[in-house]
Amino acid sequence: MAQARISAKASEGAQQQPQQHQQSGGQLRGRFYRSTSMADRSSRLLENLDQLELRVEAFRDAASAMEQEKEILLEMIHNIQNSQDMRHISEGEREELNLTANRLMGRTLTVEVSVETIRNAQQQESLLHATKMIDEIVNKLLDDLEDAKMRLMSLYGACTSDVPAGPIDQKFQSVVIGCAIEDQKKIKRRLETLLRNLENSEKSITLLEHQKSSVRQSCNSKQD
Repeated sequence: MAQARISAKASEGAQQQPQQHQQSGGQLRGRFYRSTSMADRSSRLLENLDQLELRVEAFRDAASAMEQEKEILLEMIHNIQNSQDMRHISEGEREELNLTANRLMGRTLTVEVSVETIRNAQQQESLLHATKMIDEIVNKLLDDLEDAKMRLMSLYGACTSDVPAGPIDQKFQSVVIGCAIEDQKKIKRRLETLLRNLENSEKSITLLEHQKSSVRQSCNSKQD
């Protein structure tokens, strides 16, 4: 009887071992499948974020392009209002055109586009320094137009990768390098606008002087 009970226990133990092994294998397979599923989810989420990052950058680029377009439109309207052609039309026509220009200026200003640049403390300080250097020249434009133009050209040469036509302001270049990339682009655009406006002003002054000379010559001819 004792031998029979021992044999029965041994047989029962042998039957339980495969069942335990099957349960353990199932648990391992379950953990393995869960890990694979988590990795897949993580990969899909990362892929979605990568795609969103591209869209965010495209969105910022589009907003920056709109900022530039607003600046260009305002500059063009301003140039028309101060052009030589506006001085050589009747007062009634000039008044009507100025009303239209002011209306367009007002509508343009109703569009608010702002792309904030993320800066650290050093980049913020560099931006303020660069802005101050440009403002100092702009504030002295009327004192010496030619000198101001040469100084602005030296600042612009420090911002461009092209071979500059004249000297480069090394101090300004080191300041600009410390600015954020987006701020570097805005500084360069501002200098381009200033130089373009100066060139237009010089053309207007030259044209005005030429007209005065022509008037004097005409008066002298009549006197003769």
